[in-house]
Amino acid sequence: MMIIRPIRKDDFPALLEIAEESGHGFTSLPVNEELLTKKIARSEASFAKNVSQPEDEGYLFVIEDTQTKEVAGTAAIEAAVGLDDAFYHYHLSKVIHSSRTLHVYKAVDILTLCNDYTGATELCTLFLRDKYRKDGNGKLLSKMRFMFIKAHQQRFAETVLAEMRGISDDSGRSPFWQWLEEHFFCMDFPTADYLTGIGQKIFIAELMPKYPIYVNLLSKEAQAVIGQVHDKTRPAIELLKSEGFTFNGYVDIFDAGPTVEAKVGNIRTVRISEKRKVVIGHNSGGRQMMLSNDGLVEFRATLADLHVVLDSDEIVISQEIADALLLVAGDTLSIAAL
Repeated sequence: MMIIRPIRKDDFPALLEIAEESGHGFTSLPVNEELLTKKIARSEASFAKNVSQPEDEGYLFVIEDTQTKEVAGTAAIEAAVGLDDAFYHYHLSKVIHSSRTLHVYKAVDILTLCNDYTGATELCTLFLRDKYRKDGNGKLLSKMRFMFIKAHQQRFAETVLAEMRGISDDSGRSPFWQWLEEHFFCMDFPTADYLTGIGQKIFIAELMPKYPIYVNLLSKEAQAVIGQVHDKTRPAIELLKSEGFTFNGYVDIFDAGPTVEAKVGNIRTVRISEKRKVVIGHNSGGRQMMLSNDGLVEFRATLADLHVVLDSDEIVISQEIADALLLVAGDTLSIAAL
């Protein structure tokens, strides 16, 4: 059985391995032991904190194989971005150059540096090891965050966003960043990406172009990757689109990958998840369902094939599932179709 739970201190070795496996462009998991240790400690403090509104909390989850005890991946939620460090994006928009006298009318794309998502909730740090990318594990790892958000809505903002990894090659070369590097910076993409991951963002404000960038002045290679996702990220963005997330022109400042967003109330899993009372017994199965308790420090989520009786306030689950979710008969759990 695969169980999702909050990260613990003793998960550090696994988190370090995942950071090493995730590769270039995965800014939220830098290969830095001190910072990963702090990330775990911050997550533990966030889960334990009494919160009435979103602030600078970060919730980091792991998915664990209960048979082997191996940590198979991670997912995280940042409660409110940009309240401590500035949260930058480029916004892709248009300006019109026209002259009635010369009968010229031309729409031109521009990129403007902005902090428009300040205070929004961010989905981040989603990574699943290759051998576990099956049986719905990836969908569970991503979507269970919506069940957690619904159970603890006071901890999160109305707008939820996710930054999608943009185009870069195996060596970490980003066509978009190469153009920026040539004209404004003297550091390669992996270095800039790493500095951002460890919280050293001051160079962005110091060196980024202060005025809008005309897209047609970029290299053809840089233009081609604006708003495009890395091949490994394509399943993730399709999943988020199926949940109601949309692209509204915001792209990453390093690799120009798209940022997608949704209002909490419009997210599919938030809308369809419902609470049921636990009954321990035999369930004949039928449909793959996400199950979660409503805990905070003891939050648990899993997948199970269940027969769900419509218009009932109960759900029959096995003792094994109840134990994994830290539930007993009569408790409530949340369910949603995968």
